[in-house]
Amino acid sequence: MRTSKTLRRAALALLTTGTLALAPTALADTGAHGPAWRGAWAASPQSATAPFGPNWSQQGFDDQTVRQVVRVTAAGTRTRIELTNRYGTGPLRITGATVARTATGSAVEPGSVRTLRFGHRPAVTIPAGETLLSDAVNLPVEAFEQLTVTLYLADATGPATFHSFSSATSYRAEGDHRADLSGAAFQETSASWYFLSGVEVTGGRDTARRDGVVTFGDSITDGVGSTTDADNRYPDELAERLAATGRSRAVLNHGIGGNEVVNDTTWAGEKAVARFRKDVLTEKGVGTVILLEGINDIGGNGPAFPGGPTPEVSVNQLIEGHRTLVRQAHAHGLKVVGATLTPIKGSFYDTPVNEAKREAFNTWVRTSGAYDAVVDFDRAVADPADPDRILPAYDSGDHLHPSDKGYTAMAGALDLDEL
Repeated sequence: MRTSKTLRRAALALLTTGTLALAPTALADTGAHGPAWRGAWAASPQSATAPFGPNWSQQGFDDQTVRQVVRVTAAGTRTRIELTNRYGTGPLRITGATVARTATGSAVEPGSVRTLRFGHRPAVTIPAGETLLSDAVNLPVEAFEQLTVTLYLADATGPATFHSFSSATSYRAEGDHRADLSGAAFQETSASWYFLSGVEVTGGRDTARRDGVVTFGDSITDGVGSTTDADNRYPDELAERLAATGRSRAVLNHGIGGNEVVNDTTWAGEKAVARFRKDVLTEKGVGTVILLEGINDIGGNGPAFPGGPTPEVSVNQLIEGHRTLVRQAHAHGLKVVGATLTPIKGSFYDTPVNEAKREAFNTWVRTSGAYDAVVDFDRAVADPADPDRILPAYDSGDHLHPSDKGYTAMAGALDLDEL
């Protein structure tokens, strides 16, 4: 009955707009008796903002092509992508889209370009606030392979739902270049992702396993401080470590730089206790979530917070926020690994009050028994000679965000048996 209603709504949209508008669960998902899909890559959506300088989100796009490169952490024989207009101010029209294997930069491999369809049509309109999946394409992928998703946006989009800190390069060209093999037309670049929030795969021997890992948190999960286009965020390093030990599984990154557990922000996404259901509990094939978040709640009421101060958060409020996340995860059948907050000495968050809060919260993480397991990221990256400070070799330079080596140390601190 539900499928029949979905088809009728889609048919009505086609008659009235000339473009097929899909429900959040696209017609390509054939349900309980269809293929078992699993997340292979993810990014949490944010509303348009530019606290750290210009990007393309606030103006949006008009007769332009956006090309975005992502690295998947799961293999499959068929692929589909997830697009989102969660924070759009009006309907978003995707005139056309392709997916291909990445060559170099904005170029793609010959013979790998696949036209994406939505309900068997090449164009789609996504209502404001909605997310959809494309139809599946026959594009086999291996774990750690790079894919390029290209969107042609013929009409003005308005402010774009995006992900601010990508630690990856996205490309833009004027006009329609969705099928280009060369990257010659893509002369503009950005360090964010736009409208793209997921890649899913099916097929292969591992598809039915529910053992994927979601890493959930703020900028330290997001990978701020890591080398651009190198895939050295701690979730990337965790996926590589799992594969190297013969325990390959998907690792999906749902960090947002600046995000807080109990406060909404205008520039760093909805508070974690609200977005967790949208970002984590909708992921397919996931069995574990790692929670690393709270340092922005602790430091966000100070003048150094980029988006402006947010209300002060007590340690007890932060603890209750984490308990809420654990309850949500457990209700969905997910195992929860709690993480201690990494050092802040010498950073713009470094005050005696903030350090006291960090230490009190970390003590609770280590001793409360609230989680199914605990990983001590604090001790993994701390300087043994000065434990309140990140080890210089692990410091990206701001004394808050780890370097590539620091993120590798974080991934190495996780007990793989507990995942």
